[in-house]
Amino acid sequence: MSLSPAARSLRAHSRILSSLDTAADDELELLADLSAGARVVALGEGAHFVAEYGAARRRFLRYLAERCGFTVLAFEFGFAEAPALDAWLHGHGTDGDMTGMIGTTSSGLNGTMARWLRRHNTTSDHPVHLIGVDTPVAGGTLRPVLEPLLRYLDTVDPAHVELARTALEIGTRVEADSIASAAARWAELPSADQTALTSALSRLAVRMRALEPLYLQRGDRASYDLARQQLAIAIHADYMFATIHALLFAGDGLPMDSSVRDRLMADSLHWHLERLGPDARVVLMAHNNHIQKTPVEFEGPLAYPMGYYLARELGADYRAVAFTHTAGSVPEMYPDAGQPVGFTVTDTVMDPPPPGSVEHELSAAGLGGEISLCDLRPMRDDPTAELSSIRAQSAQLPTAVADAFDAVLTVPALTAEVELAFG
Repeated sequence: MSLSPAARSLRAHSRILSSLDTAADDELELLADLSAGARVVALGEGAHFVAEYGAARRRFLRYLAERCGFTVLAFEFGFAEAPALDAWLHGHGTDGDMTGMIGTTSSGLNGTMARWLRRHNTTSDHPVHLIGVDTPVAGGTLRPVLEPLLRYLDTVDPAHVELARTALEIGTRVEADSIASAAARWAELPSADQTALTSALSRLAVRMRALEPLYLQRGDRASYDLARQQLAIAIHADYMFATIHALLFAGDGLPMDSSVRDRLMADSLHWHLERLGPDARVVLMAHNNHIQKTPVEFEGPLAYPMGYYLARELGADYRAVAFTHTAGSVPEMYPDAGQPVGFTVTDTVMDPPPPGSVEHELSAAGLGGEISLCDLRPMRDDPTAELSSIRAQSAQLPTAVADAFDAVLTVPALTAEVELAFG
C-alpha cells in the first residue's frame, strides 16, 4: 500500500531517538536547527501526568541549555511563586524546603522535575533560571499576588489599601489547590461578594494606572511594574473562577472564554522578556493546547492559546514542539469537586487515531512503535502533505498540525506519573 504524502514526509523528516532521557546529542540536532535564531522555544505535552513527556522535557532542556545557549525556563506555573522556587533550584535551602512551595500542579513542574532542575543547576556549567507565567497555584488562589500588592500599596498609597484587603479577604474564602476546586467555592459565594471582588480589583487597576506619577514619586519603577503585573494576574484569575465554573460544572461557558488565561500567560512571558535582556533565550513548557500557534478548535472555536499570541507578536522568534503518542490509553483528568485538587486522574482508552492524524500517519510510515522527533516545517511547502489532527488528552483535536507546531515528538507508550503534590 502506498504511503500518503503526509506519511512520506514524516518518514523523511523524522529522527529516531534511542531513549527519552539519555538520547545522544546527535539524535537531537533537529532541536538545534529548530531553535536557531529563536528567542522562545516551547515544549508541549499532549496530556498531563505522563512520565515519558517529563523525561523528554528534561533531556530537551539540557540539550537546549548546553548546546544552544538557552538560559531561562518558563513554565505553565505561577508568576508569583517562581522566584522563591528559582532560588531553591539554584541550591538555596534544604531538600525538604521544596515541599509545599507550590502545593499541587498539573503543569509537569512536580517533584521529579524540580529535583532534576536543582541537580542540573548546581552541577552544570549551563544552569537555567525559572520564571512563571500563570495564575497562582494552578489558578486556585489570589493570595500570592495580592499579599505583596497589599504591602506595596501600604507604602505608596495607604489610602487605597482597603480595596486590596477586601479583595484578599474574599479571595481567601475561595482558595483551593486548583482552579477547579476554587471555581466550585467561588460559585458558593453570595453574588454580592463575587461582584465586590471583581469591583475591588477593577478599581485598584484604574487608580494604579492613573496615579502612576505619584506611585513612582513614592517608590521606584521596578516595584510599580511588578505591582501592576501582580494586579493583572489577580484580575485574570478572578475572571477564570467564573469561566471554569461555567465550563466544568454549569456547562454554559461563553465561547472562547478560556482565551483569557492564555492571553495572561502570553503577557506574563512578554513582561519577563522585557526585563531579561536581549541575550536571554527561553524554553517554555506548557500543554500542547497552550503552545500551539493556531486557534484551538473542537467542534467549533474553543480558544486562542498562548502560542497563538506569541506567534503573532514574536514571529520567527517563537517555535513550538508538540508531544504526542501512539499508545492505546492516556491518563485523563476528570472534574471531581470532592477531590482536593478538583479532579481525578484515570487511565482512559482512546479510539484509534483517524487517517490524517499525526498518530495515524506516523504509524503508517512505520514509526508508530518508535520514539521519533519529526520536523513539520517541510509540510508547509507541500499542500498534499496535510496533517489534520493531533491527540489532546483523551480526545482527537482537529487542527492544521504543521501550522500549529514546528516539530512533534511521538512516543509509543505512556506511563502515568500522578505526582499532584511537591515532595
